Amino acid sequence: MVATAMPQPISHWEPDNPAFWESGGERIARKNLILSAPPLVLAFAVWMLWSVVVAYLPHIGFRFTANQLFWLAALPGLSGATLRLLFSFMVPIFGGRVWTTFSTALLLVPVIGIAAAVQDTATSYPQFLMLALAAGIGGGNFASNMANLSFFYPTARKGAALGLNAGLGNLGVGLAQLVVPLVIGTAIFGALSGSPQTWSDGIDTHQVWLQNAGLVWVPFIVLAAAAAWYGMDDIATLRSSFPEQAVVFVRKHNWILSWLYLGTFGSFIGFAAGFPLLADIEFSTHSTLGYAFAGPLAAAIARPAGGWLADRIGGGRVALASFIIMAVASGGLLATLPGGGGGGSYIGFLVLFAVLFMASGAGNGAVFQMIPVVFVNDRQRAAQDAGARKRALHDGMIEGAAAIGFASAIGAFGGFVIPKSFGTAISLTGGTHAAFYMFMIFYASCIALTWWYYARRNAEMPC
Repeated sequence: MVATAMPQPISHWEPDNPAFWESGGERIARKNLILSAPPLVLAFAVWMLWSVVVAYLPHIGFRFTANQLFWLAALPGLSGATLRLLFSFMVPIFGGRVWTTFSTALLLVPVIGIAAAVQDTATSYPQFLMLALAAGIGGGNFASNMANLSFFYPTARKGAALGLNAGLGNLGVGLAQLVVPLVIGTAIFGALSGSPQTWSDGIDTHQVWLQNAGLVWVPFIVLAAAAAWYGMDDIATLRSSFPEQAVVFVRKHNWILSWLYLGTFGSFIGFAAGFPLLADIEFSTHSTLGYAFAGPLAAAIARPAGGWLADRIGGGRVALASFIIMAVASGGLLATLPGGGGGGSYIGFLVLFAVLFMASGAGNGAVFQMIPVVFVNDRQRAAQDAGARKRALHDGMIEGAAAIGFASAIGAFGGFVIPKSFGTAISLTGGTHAAFYMFMIFYASCIALTWWYYARRNAEMPC
């Protein structure tokens, strides 16, 4: 038997050294970026599967209330955010290659579970709740994926690299919302697909294979995990224990930036999770499922653009502009919703949601650019000599990576809060207006924090 050579851990890594970067560092970083993207795309696709699946369940025989359906759409956000708190510290402990392979393979659990559950209308609601929680594995993977990639790039290029990786990953949301309506229309796996379900809206009926919403991802997950195992690298010099990384919990900017990331990424993932069901409820005479992917796709495209722009004009400025746009768009959406005897404006609803998605995407890239810059600069401010500056750079990279993971965890709670806000608002008031008022107040707090700490003249940490 011929042994397959495993990639050896990198024993020397200095991306901020121009000579090192040009002599081979950039090539290694680019390779790891290329291999990081497919697992992240699949992670987001699996995380957001329930945002599409829930809209089909009532039409194939599952009798759940609107609030129960919003719970199913929201729970992957809750579990994903919680898992990010754990996953964000795993890369320096186990290594990026090992952890990326393992966490990608774990995605098989929720997709196979979905495929089994939707084929039997006797599947209980608690079982669906457990499967929705399992989908959060995809959300957890983002923290470790991004923390790992942050080690590979110099400070001046982190915004563009992390924005590109995250933007490609975010495409998984739109991909799930595009692919699922396409693949459930036929038995693409033949006999392995199982029996179809009868879809009905009370007027039309046809057959669907909703189990394909899970099965279609299985071969891609296997391939992505194998590619990560055989192609990615571990950086031995950046291994760190949990206590060494946990110092970020006492850093003020860790908490401020996490709040801002909740406003950007939390908005993106929360609106992506809640939009298909929200549109189906508010505008029941219009079918949005066929193009629900467009909003998340626009956000995914805007994210690397936000990171690139942040590298050039400052993340604080880009983030501030994004929050202002999001606050205005949320207020505008109130005027488009049905209520008070009016039918609302479906076109205005779609346009303003597109604006929300794009602004949140650009803000995602900006805040992710800010996090490593803030931590490296903060550590280097106190350095007095070359040796201290080198140590400060190392510590800043470790803390910045941990902060990226932690902030991504806090931001992911938006995937729970936003769809659950819609469900709760409907239960308490009969409409979703109250939820949008809450969003406007929250964006106002993000505007104030961004301006005060990062964007104004003489800010504490301009970036």
